[in-house]
Amino acid sequence: MKTIAPALEVITNSYGSSFTYAKHAEKTNSKAHLWHYHPEIELVYINGGAGKRQIGSHVSYYTNGSLLLIGANLPHCGFTNEQTGNTTETVIHIKPEFLGSDFFVAPEMRKVQNILKQAKGGIAFGGETKKRIGKKIEMMENEPPFQRLLTLLGILDELDSSTESTILNADGFSLELQTQDNDRMNVVFNFVKDHFQESISIDEVSSLVSMTTPSFCRYFKKISNKTFTEFVNEYRLVHASKLLAEQPISINEVCYESGFNNFSHFSKSFKQYTGKSASQYRHEHKIIIS
Repeated sequence: MKTIAPALEVITNSYGSSFTYAKHAEKTNSKAHLWHYHPEIELVYINGGAGKRQIGSHVSYYTNGSLLLIGANLPHCGFTNEQTGNTTETVIHIKPEFLGSDFFVAPEMRKVQNILKQAKGGIAFGGETKKRIGKKIEMMENEPPFQRLLTLLGILDELDSSTESTILNADGFSLELQTQDNDRMNVVFNFVKDHFQESISIDEVSSLVSMTTPSFCRYFKKISNKTFTEFVNEYRLVHASKLLAEQPISINEVCYESGFNNFSHFSKSFKQYTGKSASQYRHEHKIIIS
């Protein structure tokens, strides 16, 4: 069976800058669906809309845009969704030591250093922080290089003070820089992404990464702090959330389109995961469908 290897994204700094800044208009981001990683830290702001995102072993559905800080070599994919109102996506890439190895040791940089360390697990920011920082990120487009750098440092300092943040991989996602781990987990994640609507056999997935089933189960739990079955169910539930918010199909259809083969199990799992019934969730998100 064909498997998809992880994509190491090579990023080149913007001309005359120590970091990269790129703004993508609607429908121009061709990498949204790709599972990739890079040694740079990524700050991404999506202005409006909704979509499914995966950072490490965390999978979730966002609405009203997204502001994320993603650590170096933390695999991720799936931010934009042109069908649900995304307008622009602004992405900033910075190397962990982009201003020199000693710069962030300075006492004035303590908060910046702290937020960059927390980014190893991936951080999502909401509320007023998302709105305020998102606006600053977009305004950087027209700033001269030096002011743009000062704005970036100010943003990072401000993010560390925010109380409107969630660490997405709160229990850890320990790939670090182990290439073999990255390769294995990317094969697994891509397989789930492509086959979650079908019945997935742990034996089959284990064989894809050349491991015995017991060894794979232990390995996956060690890396992601959740069982493989838990991860697959979460992926399916997030897809169900997306369908409920975006597609005018019956809840019964949502269940089976998301890979569940038992409606009762789906209903119970969805309420445990979101705290809401499927019908209640749809009612609260009906503005997206309309």
